[in-house]
Amino acid sequence: MTVHSKATAQQKSIGPIGLALHVFNALGAAVLGFLEKTGSFSIFVGRAVAHCFMPPFFGKQLLRQLIDIGYYSLPVVGMTAIFTGMVLALQSHTGFSRFNAEGAVAGVVALSMTRELAPVLAGLMVAGRVGASIAAEIATMRVTEQIDALTTLSVNPFKYLIAPRLIAATLMMPILVLIGDIIGIFGGYVVAIYNLGFSQGSYLSQTWDILETMDVVSGLVKAGVFGFIVAMLGCYHGFNSQRGAQGVGAATTNAVVSSSIMILIFNYILTQVFFS
Repeated sequence: MTVHSKATAQQKSIGPIGLALHVFNALGAAVLGFLEKTGSFSIFVGRAVAHCFMPPFFGKQLLRQLIDIGYYSLPVVGMTAIFTGMVLALQSHTGFSRFNAEGAVAGVVALSMTRELAPVLAGLMVAGRVGASIAAEIATMRVTEQIDALTTLSVNPFKYLIAPRLIAATLMMPILVLIGDIIGIFGGYVVAIYNLGFSQGSYLSQTWDILETMDVVSGLVKAGVFGFIVAMLGCYHGFNSQRGAQGVGAATTNAVVSSSIMILIFNYILTQVFFS
């Protein structure tokens, strides 16, 4: 008897009620697994946030993370912002020229960069660079039992490893995005002046007139939330990684993918809150 015929005979012997029970069993196991993961993550977030406000504080670790997350992320954020602003100016001019509305290019570049593109693209770039680094570093410490060693030495891993990264990412992302806003708008300015033939004075005045405080503030608030998401998911996946090199790789991949998805989801939620 072949394998297919054996499977068919087994299905016939189980019957429709048995198949239904099997389906519900698999569905219930998936739901319970999801709830377990959600509960575990919620507890992890609560503990991590609580330890950010309770002493003792590890100043050297915080300073190291501020430099690593903020200063070393400047090149990738700056390159992303300036070319995004330049492309946005070109594409906006191409589209608006069909309606004789070329004067709106300055406003579109400024609003798009401050509200959406600078925080989202900076968040995605930092997720790829910092989120992966955090997950890989903490996962390696988990695999090599360094986290267990910290616990043995009466050093709380949440205070020493997780809290400095959360604080640093939440504080540095708005600074990175503010710099990205300036660089991105400057990139659009350069293209508009030297490629599209705009007047310097009129372009700058239109940019200044169109921007409002809420446009910049909303982008900075998004940046803080995105930084928290990147650091939290990187720490969570690294802290709960499986043993071995494969576990470290899986933790790194999961951190980057989940951070990117959550950034896009919370971008919509925050946009709805600020501009609905």
